[in-house]
Amino acid sequence: MITLGVVTGILAAIILLAVVYFIQPYSSLKSDFNKTAAQLISETRPETEMFSQQDIAHLPEPVQKYFNHCGYIGTSKMSWMKTEFKDVPFSTGVDKATLTIDYTQYNFVETPNRLAFIDSAMYGIPFQGFDSYNQSVGSMKGVIAKAFTLFDQKGVEMDKACLVTVLAESLYVPNIALQDYITWEAIDDTHAKASITSFSISASGIFTFNEVGKMFEFTTNDRMAVGFDGSKQSIPWSAVYEGYERNENGIFKPTILKAVWHYPEGDLTYFNGKISS
Repeated sequence: MITLGVVTGILAAIILLAVVYFIQPYSSLKSDFNKTAAQLISETRPETEMFSQQDIAHLPEPVQKYFNHCGYIGTSKMSWMKTEFKDVPFSTGVDKATLTIDYTQYNFVETPNRLAFIDSAMYGIPFQGFDSYNQSVGSMKGVIAKAFTLFDQKGVEMDKACLVTVLAESLYVPNIALQDYITWEAIDDTHAKASITSFSISASGIFTFNEVGKMFEFTTNDRMAVGFDGSKQSIPWSAVYEGYERNENGIFKPTILKAVWHYPEGDLTYFNGKISS
């Protein structure tokens, strides 16, 4: 006969094993993210040139002002960039849970590849996400308890959504803005349209600046809102840049990045992060 003590012991052992599993550092999804990043870095040619006035002469006036106002002219161009955010409020949807996440991303210049990793927890259970735009393929995968897939979104809409995110961040990693796969169109003194094309996929959006060249916002209709449940909705999306500070290299750049869905019933700022490194 199984006694209460035996049952209690078995439950305690199961709980202990679960706790050990959740706190152990290994994650297959994070390993995939790190391996992909390492591979792309190894395939990236180092950049040896400096930003010059000649580089930006063809750009719309507010974009030229941005390069000058932020102090990029005469500084080294980048071939890739890694950015980290800590303890970011991250909404999973309208009237849905808000998580606190750590967020790491890589942006690559020569080919518009972008990787991002979310590390968080849902109800105390580890939740991780891996967003990728790699060689024209966009994807978004979420895993709970480091083993069980919650969603794995792919397809043409995801390809385009991930590509336009590269465009949205092109002035944050400004050597991207100078690449042949991006074209620019003047609008007025404080707005410029940009388009990006990669492997026959194209997307576009509008950047907003102030009079001296500080960039504030990028807005597009080319980023499909894809929910954790696979639902899709075509609505405007914005990347907002705030908190300009001068970094250790003398560059004046934003330290706060927000991502906003412009739903008919009101805006949802689902990502609001300050750069930690």
